[in-house]
Amino acid sequence: MAMDSAPINLTHHFLIAMPGLDDEAFAKSVVYMCEHSDRGALGLVINKPSDINLKNLFDKVALPLRRDDLTESPVFQGGPVQTERGFVLHECMLAGSESVYASTMTIPGGLEMTTSRDVLEALSTGAGPRKVFVSLGYSSWGEGQLESEISENSWLTVEADMSLIFDTPVEQRYDKALLLLGLQSWMLSPEAGHA
Repeated sequence: MAMDSAPINLTHHFLIAMPGLDDEAFAKSVVYMCEHSDRGALGLVINKPSDINLKNLFDKVALPLRRDDLTESPVFQGGPVQTERGFVLHECMLAGSESVYASTMTIPGGLEMTTSRDVLEALSTGAGPRKVFVSLGYSSWGEGQLESEISENSWLTVEADMSLIFDTPVEQRYDKALLLLGLQSWMLSPEAGHA
């Protein structure tokens, strides 16, 4: 990365995998970026459901789930890192200027990511955030790694649209993310072009 180039910040953006990206964890994936700085990046894949739903997950952690709107929602494979750990992406739940949950990252753009059990406990009582996305695992990149992958034509980037995360059917998320850029998958070549 050239020293005179301005650093990019992809927090609250989507990474959209290019067709040539054949890494099993990321092929045809859309990643919501929770944090991006000069130290690295962290995100959640939003279009790779696992084989369990929220009801199953709540059973595993010995909590009832009193939210009928969530019981059949899939738990997602958020990425290849810490796949045994849960990550809950949700709308902001503030008490004053602080999040109501213990271990929460506030993401500029109106979302929070919580890793503490208290958000699950709130959902189990029928309360908690109205819109939630739950994943096991997350995606991360070390310093300069994501920028390098973008320069190698592995990812497209676009500002995130929350309706894609919470309201769009899973099987449509990749194509709808491309549409945010005015693209369709047939327009993309699996080969990287370098002038």
